[in-house]
Order: sequence, then structure tokens, then C-alpha cells
Amino acid sequence: MKKVSSIGSLVKKIYRTYSGELLTLLQVRGFTDLRPSFLEVLLFICEHQGPTIKEIGYGCGLKKQTMTSHLNELEKRGYIERKVNIQDKREQNIFLTEFGLKFKLNLFECINEIEKKYTDLVGDLELNRVELILKNFHSKLLIQPGLFEHLSE
Repeated sequence: MKKVSSIGSLVKKIYRTYSGELLTLLQVRGFTDLRPSFLEVLLFICEHQGPTIKEIGYGCGLKKQTMTSHLNELEKRGYIERKVNIQDKREQNIFLTEFGLKFKLNLFECINEIEKKYTDLVGDLELNRVELILKNFHSKLLIQPGLFEHLSE
């Protein structure tokens, strides 16, 4: 098996394990209406104040159609609300509702719980090393011309 294929497979398996654990912890706390794909979008919104749909899509690596579908669902479920951008009336910014802010608090607590578990498993130094290597690899991929053009479709 080629290295990049193995890396991709391992990253995907780790992500699935992580998102499954996160979803389970959130369900125990009463957030039973979420899917793993919603978590990535919600996390991005929680970490950025009023991002645009385009920013969320780019940040999560999702196409505009997928973003629209996810945001529609999250809005129906009461996590987010859309507001017209003050500077550009054609754009919308996405904000957490009161329920979304409650979710954010729980989300960060659950993430901290999982991070502690993973740190206990492999050690702080190793976890930091993996994060640094993946960030470096990802940043180098981002500078490749045309690599992420499919996201703007």
C-alpha cells in the first residue's frame, strides 16, 4: 500500500473514532439530533464569530450544496440562525442561537474530555507532534494550485 493511501486511511479511521466518541458524549448530554457531518460544521461556527457560508464551506472542505443542506438542517433544529451581512447584503453570516450557545459549551467540554483521554493514551508530546505534522502537511496541500477548486462548485 502506498504511504499517502495509508495516511489517508489512518486519518479517516481516527476521525471516525473521534467523531463517534464526540457524538456519543453529546447524545448523553441531550443533543440527540446530530450527525457526524454536522459536528464539523458546528465546530467551525463555534470557533468563528459569524462566519459566512463560503468561509464555513472552505474551512470544512465542503461544497456549497452540502453546506446549504447542512445549514438548513441546523437552522431547523435550532442551533444556528442566518443574518444578512451588513457590508454585503448578498451574503449571510451564520450565528449560534441561544440553544446553539448551550451546545457550544457542551461541545467544548466533550472535546476536552476526549482530548484528555487521548493524551492519557499516547502522551501530550506525541499528540502535539501528530497535530503539528498534520497541520504542516495540510498547509502544504492548501498552497497547491487548483487542489481545492471542486469546493467552489
